Amino acid sequence: MTFLPADVSVNVGGLCLGSPVVIASGVWPYEPALWEQGRLEGVGGLCTKAVSLDPREGNRGVRVWETPCGMLNSIGLQNSGVRSFLKDSLPIVRKSGLPFLVNLVMESEREVRESLSILREAVEAIPAVELNISCPNVDGDGMAWGISPESTAKAVSIARSEWSGPLWVKLTPQSPDFQGVAKAAEGEGADALVCGNTWLGMAMDVKKKRPVFQRVVAGLSGPAVFPLALRTVWQAAGAVSIPIVGCGGVASWEDAAAMVLAGASAVEVGSGMFTDFDLPRKITDGLAHFAAAERMKSFRELVGLGRKQ
Repeated sequence: MTFLPADVSVNVGGLCLGSPVVIASGVWPYEPALWEQGRLEGVGGLCTKAVSLDPREGNRGVRVWETPCGMLNSIGLQNSGVRSFLKDSLPIVRKSGLPFLVNLVMESEREVRESLSILREAVEAIPAVELNISCPNVDGDGMAWGISPESTAKAVSIARSEWSGPLWVKLTPQSPDFQGVAKAAEGEGADALVCGNTWLGMAMDVKKKRPVFQRVVAGLSGPAVFPLALRTVWQAAGAVSIPIVGCGGVASWEDAAAMVLAGASAVEVGSGMFTDFDLPRKITDGLAHFAAAERMKSFRELVGLGRKQ
C-alpha cells in the first residue's frame, strides 16, 4: 500500500521550520547563488558561519584533512566580524527566505555582550542566535565554555540577558557531564540544544614525521562520529524538556530518523553536504515517507518514540 508523505514541518526553539533539516554552521558559503530557494530543496533552516566581535584570520597551516570516515578541520573560526556580517553577509543570508540562525562565537563576557548588542541593531532581520559554547573561555584557563555545568550556565545567562529572541545553544561533546551541561543551559533560558559539535582528534603526517595541524588537535566530523552524537542526543533528551537538535555525522535519512527516535526534533547536517548537495532533500523525503509508512500524519510523531519501546 502506498501512503502520502507525512508532514515534515516542525517548531524548534522558536523557529518554524518547513523541514527538520538545518544546514550546520561553517558549511554554506556566502555565495549569493547558493542562498536562492532553488538550491535549498529540503532545507528547513540554515546556520551562518561563526560570527565573532572582531575579524579573525583563522588558523595557519593545514586546515582540512580527510579521514577514512570523515574529516578533521582546523579553520579557527575565520570570519570578518559581526559588523561586517551585518553589512555584507546578512543581506545574502536573508535571500533564501528560510529561517536562519546567526552562529555566535562565545568569547569573553565583554565580547559576547558587545556582539549581541550589535546584533540587536538588526533584531527584526535575525530570526535566532545559535550560541557556540565549544569556544575557549580565556578567563577560564582556555577550557571550553560548555565543559562544565557552571561555565555553561554563566555563558547562557550572559547571552540570554542580551538577546530576547530564540536562542539555541550548541553544546560541546567534550563535556564529561553532558546531561548536567544540558540542564544548565535549559535552566538559564536556552530555547533548544544542539547536540553537539566536532570531537577533538588529530592526524599525523608520517612523511613529514609531525602532526598535520599546527595546533596539533582539530575537530573530527563525518560518519565516524555519528554513534557518539546519537548518544549525546539520547542523554540530552532524557535530561531536559526543551527541543533537541541532533548534529554529528548525519549522512542519510536513516541517520536522521535514528536521532529523531532518540529524542531530536530536528537535525543539522554538515560534512555530509561536502559530498552530496542533495542530502537535505533526501533526508526530508526519507523522513516523510518513513512516518507515512508507520501510518503517521506527521514525522513529529516519531520524536522520542525510540525511548518508549
